[in-house]
Amino acid sequence: MQILTKAELRANFTEIAEQIRSGAVFIYPTDTIYGIGCNALDKKAVDEIRKLKERPANPFSIIVPSKEWITENCIVTKEGKEWIAKLPGPYTLIFKLKNKNTLAKSVNQDQETIGVRIPDHWFSKVVEELGFPIVTTSANRSGKPFMTSLEDLDPKIKEGVDLIVYEGEKKGRPSKIVNLVEGNVKER
Repeated sequence: MQILTKAELRANFTEIAEQIRSGAVFIYPTDTIYGIGCNALDKKAVDEIRKLKERPANPFSIIVPSKEWITENCIVTKEGKEWIAKLPGPYTLIFKLKNKNTLAKSVNQDQETIGVRIPDHWFSKVVEELGFPIVTTSANRSGKPFMTSLEDLDPKIKEGVDLIVYEGEKKGRPSKIVNLVEGNVKER
């Protein structure tokens, strides 16, 4: 397992992008807290995150490479367009999934909806450059405190990841969930 700074990630981007494309499970910073993720098209990697988090069924959200990805793969209402215009930001927008083959089925077992994010953070540019969505879920085991620094990273999670992109302690909270399917906003 390697721990990388932003500069080290940038200097080795081609190699690290290939690791992610090929199924690496990794921890990364966002505008809120640290997330654990993988290529959202790779069922084996998604299943590995489920095992690490001890979260067998609840859906995962994804960081998408662009706003266009959302409109191409999700059913977007007028209200949805208004929320997309607020991105990047600390929101997870829940949409009905239009293109069910765009993600590994294990991201969301029912394949009906998907939570999408574009964090207001430099890491969103990394996902844009990758060109495919990555799973985004808090870097913790289900029901346990989320990671804000390396010191509070659960040892089991740390053992199970291939790399960590670290930028110091985070002071944020998880993103606000905006359910555009059911028409309600709730904070996590």
